[in-house]
This record gives sequence, C-alpha cells and structure tokens, in this order.
Amino acid sequence: MSPRPWHAKITGIAFGGDYNPEQWPEEVWADDVRLMKAAGVTMVSVGIFSWAVVQPEPDRFDFGRFDRVLDTLAGAGVAVGLATMTASPPPWLARLHPETLPVTADGTTLWPGARQHYCPSSPVYRRYAADLVERLAQRYGDHPAIAEWHIGNEYGCHVSRCWCDVSAADFRVWLRDRYGDVDGLNEAWSTTFWSQRYSSFDEVLPPRSAPTIPNPAQEIDFTEFGSDALLACFLMEKEIVNRITPDVPVTTNLIPMPRGTDPFAWAPHQDVVSYDSYPDPYEPDAHVLAGFGYDLMRSLRHGQPWMLMEQAPSAVNWRQRNSPKPPGLMRLWSWQAVAQGADAVLYFQWRQSRGGAEKFHSAMVPHGGEHTRTFREVRELGTELGAAADVAGGRSTADVALVMDWRSWWGLQRSSHPAVLEQFDAVTAHYAPLFARSVAVDVVSPSRDLSAYKLVVVPNLYLVSEADAARLTAYVEGGGHLLMSFFSGIVDEYDRVHLGGYPAPFRDVLGLRIEEFWPLDDAGTVDVELAGTVTPATVWSEVIQPDGAEVVATFASSELAGRPAVTRNGHGAGVAWYAGTRLADDAMDALVGRVLADAGVAPVLPGLPAGVQATVRANDSGRYAFLLNHGGSAASVPVPAATALVGPAPADGRVALPPRGVAVLRLAGEG
Repeated sequence: MSPRPWHAKITGIAFGGDYNPEQWPEEVWADDVRLMKAAGVTMVSVGIFSWAVVQPEPDRFDFGRFDRVLDTLAGAGVAVGLATMTASPPPWLARLHPETLPVTADGTTLWPGARQHYCPSSPVYRRYAADLVERLAQRYGDHPAIAEWHIGNEYGCHVSRCWCDVSAADFRVWLRDRYGDVDGLNEAWSTTFWSQRYSSFDEVLPPRSAPTIPNPAQEIDFTEFGSDALLACFLMEKEIVNRITPDVPVTTNLIPMPRGTDPFAWAPHQDVVSYDSYPDPYEPDAHVLAGFGYDLMRSLRHGQPWMLMEQAPSAVNWRQRNSPKPPGLMRLWSWQAVAQGADAVLYFQWRQSRGGAEKFHSAMVPHGGEHTRTFREVRELGTELGAAADVAGGRSTADVALVMDWRSWWGLQRSSHPAVLEQFDAVTAHYAPLFARSVAVDVVSPSRDLSAYKLVVVPNLYLVSEADAARLTAYVEGGGHLLMSFFSGIVDEYDRVHLGGYPAPFRDVLGLRIEEFWPLDDAGTVDVELAGTVTPATVWSEVIQPDGAEVVATFASSELAGRPAVTRNGHGAGVAWYAGTRLADDAMDALVGRVLADAGVAPVLPGLPAGVQATVRANDSGRYAFLLNHGGSAASVPVPAATALVGPAPADGRVALPPRGVAVLRLAGEG
C-alpha cells in the first residue's frame, strides 16, 4: 500500500511550529492567528505537552479549550499535527501509580517535575495513554484542521531505558521471544565466562549497576529492548488512531543521532519521518553534522520527503553557552533541510514561553513580539518557502551509500575494547569529505540492497552478522566499490568474535588480515605517508598483513613504520579500500577523492567553490538545484541554464552568493 500523503491539506512546503496555546490566555490567540497569517504559517503541532490540561484528574476530561483552538486554526486555514499528548504524564498518575515511574541502572527513581517520567514497559502507563488517545481520536479524527497525528514526542530523549522490575519482566519476555529457550540465551551471551550461566529466564535481570564490567551482549540486547519497548508504546497509539482515523497519517519526531532508539526499526511504521535538528552556531562544522542527519532522514523511507519538525529560530537554552543564530543563518540552515529532502520547516516553538524550563529557548514570536529580527526573518522565510512550493515532493538520487548500524554502535561503545571509539566520530570523518564535494549520500543499514550504488562507505561496522558481511562482499564481487575503516567485522550480532583472524568476514574482500590492534593514546599521533606526503593520523593503528591487497599508504613512524596503513584490493568485478587508521582531514579528503574517482562518482554540480553545498531534487514539475553558501566569503557558482525561484538569478552562467546566501533554481528544460 502506498504511503498516505501527510501533506494532503498543505500546498507546497509546510511552515510553522509547535503551538502551545494552553500557556496563554485566550485573548492572545487572535494575535497568534494574525501573526501566523503574516508569517505564512501553514501548519502547527498542537498539544504535545497537554495531557494534564485535558485530563486534570483521573476521571475528568476537559476538551473545551482544544475544541476552540482547533476551530480557530481551521478557520484561519492552518493545518494541525495533533499530538496524542502522551509524552509527559500528569502528576496525578505518578501519585496514584508510582510504579509507572522510570528507574535508572543504580536504582534511582526519576520523579515528576520535568518530562518523559514514565516506564515504557508499564502496563498502567500504557492503559492510561491508550484511553487518552482513544478519546482524542474519537473527538478530533474528522476535524477539518487535522492533517496528521503527532504520536508521543522525542521518544528516548531523556528515558531510553528503564531498569525497574516491570521492565525486567518485559525484558525477559523479549528475550524469550528472541532466543526461544535459556540455552539459546546462554550461547548468545557467552555466559560460560565469569560463571554467568542462567538456568531459567527468571534469573535474568536488566544490566543494573554491577561490581565491574557487565556482560556486553546483555547490554546490547537491553539497549535494543529499550528501543523496542518505546516502539511498542508508539505502535499501541498508532493502532488506535489508525483504527479510528485510517486516512490520517502518523509521525513522531526523531532526535539527532538517537543512541537509544534505532531509526531503521522505527521508520517503516511512520507515514512520514519527522526530525528535530539543533545545530550549534558556535560549531564551525555544525551544518555538516546536520547534513548527515538530514541524509539519514531522507534515506529512512527510501528517499521519501521528510519533516523538519523542530529547529530553533535563534538560540536554544540547554547548552553551556547558547549562541543566537546570526542574521541569515536560520534561513540558510532551514533551506539546507529542504535541499536535503525536507517538505516541512517547523520550529520549537511558535510563541516564546513566559515561564518554565524553556523560557529562554527562542521562538518564532520572541518575548519582544513581532518587532524583532527573529520574527522578521521568520516572516521572510515563510514568503520564500511559498515562492518555492513547486519543489515539494522532490526526491534526490545518490550514487554513494554510507552504512550505519545501531546494534553495531551499541556494541562498539561498550567498555573493555582495545580503545574507546566513538561511532559518530568515525561517521563524521567519512561523511565530511563527501559533503564538502556535494556528493549525494544515502545513509543505509547493512541489510539494505546496495546494488544501485557506485560506492559504499563503511566508517565502522564493529558488529556484523555473517549475512550482512556476505551482502557487502557480494556487492564488491558484483562490481561495486567499498571504502571500509578499522575495527570493522570484528564480532557477530551477539558480540562474539568472528574467528579466523581479523576481520574474518571481510578478509577475502579486503585482501588482508589484521594481526594486532595498536590503538593510540588520547593525544597520540602516528605519521602516514600517502601519495608522497607525510601526514599525521590519530586514534588507531594496527598491524596489517596484505594478502593480495595493494598498499596505498604506509605508517611512517612508531613501531609500525613501513607497514601498510591504507590498502586497495580488487575482488571479483569490484574494488575494496581499507583504512587502518584515522587520517587527518586533508589526507582523508585526498583519499576519498581518489576513491570517488575510482568509483566514477561525481558531485551533483561541477566546479563548486569551497564552502558551497549543492543538491538536486526532482519531481513531476521539474528538477531543482539548491545552492547554499556555508563559507565565510562570497562565492561565484557556475550553474547550468536555470531560472531562480529564491535568491539571486543566474547571470552569464553563474550565481553570485553572499556568505550565508541561498539560491533555489529550476533547471532549464525540466517541467
């Protein structure tokens, strides 16, 4: 069945934000609608933290306020993503049922007073949540304002797992479903080590605080269980709204690089993927990190446009130092999301709160009101998005896939490894050179069909099943190009070492074996000679024994001087590259450039100046190029024949972009 169109009530790119009218007297609502119309707002999220408002007591519901809110928005032509309101239970639930509260690994109960204070496995929490969602769907399912259901909110942001007795019982059910019997569990968890063998599932607990290093397979499974327990909450609510309102699409907003929830497991259950993005203006490469998240969101449902559900109009309030976005940066970063596949640009939130924990988090309407830089920029962006409505629904095509696996990530960042390795550092090191070249990238799981890609990049795949390893090998044998980096292919899906020498499942395709790991200390470096240039490398080194592979770079210092650092191996009809260290940025850029050329991968547009990002989206109405200047100086960008929808028009085959400049072009001959 084809996905239901989440944007059925919206023309073009949705624009708006979280609307929390319960924070304000009703006389403010008329001003809200006036300003929404002035800003070009077409969609708002309503009710995300409103459970206590509509159900002030266990046996009393009051929907009158939201009746008036939704009627007002419908009258103004503003579509609504109505939240199921279950993200933050009211205090009375904890008072009546303290067993619904989450517990940490050391036994600490997390109490009300913030948000997300619920155990995902709690049947009591789920029962009350289900009752609320049933009433909401019955009452508002056919309301003319409703465009989608916004289920929960930022699942796993604060509580991704609970270690209480209720969760322990649920974990045992999950394990029984996975392993069948306790012998299967013992085999998977290697419980003969340290006398951990279980004689019954009743003996199994979550990995609570222990005297020393806990069982890593147990920790990995418990992390996946936590993701599945939250997903079960989502699916419970989805079943209710689908049953009552089968034509209303559903979503929930994922958070940046969520360690506790696997987005590949969640995406198939959403009609549209939604994402919250908060790049730090103080970080010079914040747009690159954001870009990875956007490519991941676009890839989760195989190129389907996604929603930027939250971003900050200016400063956030939760970092040690919270920089405002300088003039033009909010516009640039909003267009970056659209350039990388978003069909919605929304914010947290519409009107800046007067009290509470996020009162200094910026909003579309700041404390200073409409006569502020922030609101002026919001209004200008709304006008621009309206002018580029034709790009909505556009998709991008990528020749490169970057492999990311959450179970491998959970395994990688356990203790007792040769070194502490950060998954996202590895991802960034490989993604940044691709982003800098405006090479389109899909972010995929190792179980994805890879045959359509010219190049597959594997920054780190510490944990890999034999089936996924065979899939990557077959991809190369069939003519694909592979770039893989160190500490990949080390253990199976249960964190048991692949025997036969490292990296056993990839030895043939890489044409080498790893005899010994040699990680560097925190500040340590090792020299590497690549293409006649000596450059420092960090984090890792290892003893590589080629077994058919060509040596591309060698270590030039340390005990490993003269030994291979980077290799290239022809395998079948394809090629596999391997990096046994973390090259410095310039060297990594040079290596990636060579790998791309070898694979026949070109940027989206040729001749781009440094700092300029380019993407292309295409739909039935045409092909659209996006040019974004992330650099600190003006840039002259060569472009094919095109007309401008947003930003400067081409002149003599070039577009002049100021710093933070944006151009959206309809390419000639299309549409």
